[in-house]
Amino acid sequence: MANGSISFFTAMKQKIVIYQIFTRLFGNRQLPKKANGAIEENGCGKFNDIDNAVLDKIKHLGVTHVWLTGIIRHATATDYSEYGIPKQTPMVVKGKAGSPYAITDYYDVDPDLAVDVNKRMDEFMNLVERIHHAGMKVVIDFVPNHVAREYHSICKPETVADLGENDNTAMHFSTNNNFYYCWGQPLDTSQLPEDLGEPYKEIPAKATGNDHFDCHPGANDWYETVKLNYGIDYCDAGGRSEHFQPIPDTWGKMTSILLFWAAKGIDAFRCDMAEMVPAAFWHWATDKVKFAYPKVLFIGEVYDPWQYRNYIHAGFDLLYDKVGMYDCLRAVACGNRRAADITYQWQATDDIQSNMLYFLENHDEQRIASDFFAADPQKGLPAMMVASWLNDSPVMVYAGQEFGEKGMDQEGFSGMDGRTTIFDYWSVDTIRRGYFDSRKMKKAERELRDSYSKILSLANAEDALREGDTYDLMYVNHGLAERQFAFLRKQGRQMVLVVVNFSDVVAECDVVLPQHVFEFWNMNGGSYRASDLLTGETLQMTIAPDMPVSVSIPAWGGRAYKFIL
Repeated sequence: MANGSISFFTAMKQKIVIYQIFTRLFGNRQLPKKANGAIEENGCGKFNDIDNAVLDKIKHLGVTHVWLTGIIRHATATDYSEYGIPKQTPMVVKGKAGSPYAITDYYDVDPDLAVDVNKRMDEFMNLVERIHHAGMKVVIDFVPNHVAREYHSICKPETVADLGENDNTAMHFSTNNNFYYCWGQPLDTSQLPEDLGEPYKEIPAKATGNDHFDCHPGANDWYETVKLNYGIDYCDAGGRSEHFQPIPDTWGKMTSILLFWAAKGIDAFRCDMAEMVPAAFWHWATDKVKFAYPKVLFIGEVYDPWQYRNYIHAGFDLLYDKVGMYDCLRAVACGNRRAADITYQWQATDDIQSNMLYFLENHDEQRIASDFFAADPQKGLPAMMVASWLNDSPVMVYAGQEFGEKGMDQEGFSGMDGRTTIFDYWSVDTIRRGYFDSRKMKKAERELRDSYSKILSLANAEDALREGDTYDLMYVNHGLAERQFAFLRKQGRQMVLVVVNFSDVVAECDVVLPQHVFEFWNMNGGSYRASDLLTGETLQMTIAPDMPVSVSIPAWGGRAYKFIL
């Protein structure tokens, strides 16, 4: 019932609100668009597109952290060899633009994003400075589990050995190796998509990034990547054994990469597929990074709830709450689960709720407005209120979500799947209008953006919503269980009653405040003037133990009634 655990971020007096930008797409305004088009045909967003005016708009949403996705140089079919950048073989690149999670040089940034390729790092650092000047923090991806098949750093410090440079390729596994090898066997490319150019040869074959340890990756594997070796032998007689003493070579190299970026002012790392890398490494690496840069945050993409506490203990500040809260909110918004099921989701992680990152969209997930999710962005609003206000868990929004981006384009390598492509050169219509041509914004886009701005801004503007205690009211409000969800937030004498409606009709609700909440918070009943934080509307609210409070909740909306005890 009560949720009063102490937040890691309470001392900061700020709820973290992350805004994810897929940098390649965000600033791209080139039209028309061609499916599977090259960069010359479809264009590409640049670091410089994210200027002060854009950052002011993002800040106005209530954002505290900007996650720049696709910054570190990755495999692409675009040829930059005239700039001394190694050309990639198209056969092991997904899409014309390539996956931002197939890194080719951990010490470089994507040349696609620069106006002047030779000054690409300077342009990125200028963007970091702009974000900091706007009063926000910078998050970038750290991709620890795998790299591109043709990884080769041309920007690493001279004192650093490249990944795989000193590997003994005659051994399947060694703690001195950075990769896993297939005992002299060549990579079998027969199951990969049609050859897009010269054939790709790899002898011996390296293990594929999604823990595929033979030399025959398929088209559905992460065939464009190779698995990094952190000291686990996945193919020994016992099936899996750990070899962490002496410290594996990969540990030192990857920690040095984190320190390199932290020294450039990066405030947080979103660590891709963190649970595919042993927690022992994270404990070792985060300790070293935080010793040098105590304020740096680690955000982990961890999907196994049984592993959450292991990775928090290993130094992660935030973990995706995908399998729990995301899956639940999505199902409730789509009418496939009861609103009351939300209670179980926060209870399952109550002891670590400050570490759980709530979201409804990111680059891996389908857009709320897509035909594969809710088909209507309005249906995401009550879920967004829950994600932003239920407790002090940080929350994340994906660029375009606030405009109702549908993600229903057929961009090329990425088919029409309800997601915004991460493999193609493309321009996102809603983002282009919202940030670069606001005169063409649709009325519905403006209204939705304003709703997101209100919801996210209130998460930090109101003490009770930012860091107050939470009391879930659903256990005494069975009449709300199907399509409404209600809870209280309290900070000092400030109280906020939140009721959201996952329904397409107005809900006339009688919300009971149980005897226990009055005892638990030492509250007295009485008559209070309450103001809805979303609309400014006021009502005279009488509260008393086990007495219902009557409220009217708009379709696919909510109320956040604030009153002072």
